[in-house]
Amino acid sequence: MSKVDRRILKTREAVTSAFIELMSEKKFEDITIQNISDRANMNRGTIYLHYVDKYDLLDKCIAAQLEELLEVCSASDQEQGSIELMDSFLPVFQYFERNYLFYSTMLVNQGTSYFHERFLHVILQGLHEEVKIDGAINKGLNKDIVIPFVGSAFVGLVEWWIKEGMPFPPQLMAEHVKILLGRHLL
Repeated sequence: MSKVDRRILKTREAVTSAFIELMSEKKFEDITIQNISDRANMNRGTIYLHYVDKYDLLDKCIAAQLEELLEVCSASDQEQGSIELMDSFLPVFQYFERNYLFYSTMLVNQGTSYFHERFLHVILQGLHEEVKIDGAINKGLNKDIVIPFVGSAFVGLVEWWIKEGMPFPPQLMAEHVKILLGRHLL
């Protein structure tokens, strides 16, 4: 895998940051590339070197955040070893806390359904390997029903937590999710 030039990374970070800030202030359809370039303090042409348009920028921002979420989940699973998913919730909720502006913006702005679908898809992919159907708790249940149920519950909880301004610390959220999922589903 080739390394990306630091200047390119800085440009993308500045554009992404400006874009997310603007989305927290106004509707997506009201944002222009000129607004983003003004906020990022760069030429519009520079933005077009990296993104086709604001829709491409939105798509790449979402993809990057969800990829980072998957990395957090994978790293947490590897650190936990045999404990696996059940104890990996704290780093995940800490990740959401660190990225509050992005997630709160995506969940409140007009692109909510698009983001929600992508977010749920990532969670469902991760759960596919984790949900155990052969254990005593889930014996006889259909995995094609259990996984969407668990995924929707988790995504709904995260969305509620973020929309409410994270009223509980990540530690408490992680503990509750671990207990609820451990008790009922995993």
